[in-house]
Amino acid sequence: MGHNRTMATDRDRTIDQLIDAGRHVVDRGLVQASGGNLSARLPGTDRFVVTGSGTWLDRLTAEDFAELTLSGDHVGGAPRPSVEWRLHQQTYDVRADVAAVVHLHPQHVLLVDMLGAPIRFTTLDHQYYLGGVGRVPFHPSGSEEIALLAAQAVVDHDAVVLAHHGCSTVGDTVSMALRRALNLEEAATMTYRLLVAGNTTADFPAEWKDNIITV
Repeated sequence: MGHNRTMATDRDRTIDQLIDAGRHVVDRGLVQASGGNLSARLPGTDRFVVTGSGTWLDRLTAEDFAELTLSGDHVGGAPRPSVEWRLHQQTYDVRADVAAVVHLHPQHVLLVDMLGAPIRFTTLDHQYYLGGVGRVPFHPSGSEEIALLAAQAVVDHDAVVLAHHGCSTVGDTVSMALRRALNLEEAATMTYRLLVAGNTTADFPAEWKDNIITV
């Protein structure tokens, strides 16, 4: 009985963290209306929760999360998981260290990608939390192709740009996945402003990229 109470508490805590993250990303303008989706592994299980189809990330309740196994079987919660549930499931499949996935549609990430320019990670935080980003060409939302390609890209990166669509970031906690999403959009915003100013060369000092120490 005590074990079941602990599991319920872990599940509630995980969902509360995702609800808070949803409010935060909408407040920051990183997604509009019912765009974007969030997920997290349920500690001590072979399952994860993901936002339901059509949910607005700043209006989430515990009932808005579908529960799936890591094999992709729907086992509870909201009746219809996000159309992007495969992207989350396949990300967890290739990255055992990942506990949460944040998928958003941030403006500057997409602008820089459409300009054909690389996102530059010019600050200490950008380098420490990300350092680089993968990229996936456009495929329809919810398709097997986008899930597979995003999973392949996340093997080597903690953030992936989905062309003409959005981005996904991962972390060993919900907080870290969110932090990386915020840093990715900030890096893209700074890159865009540099491009508008006519600069294509400013970047983090190369000699420090592999030797970053934070306090």
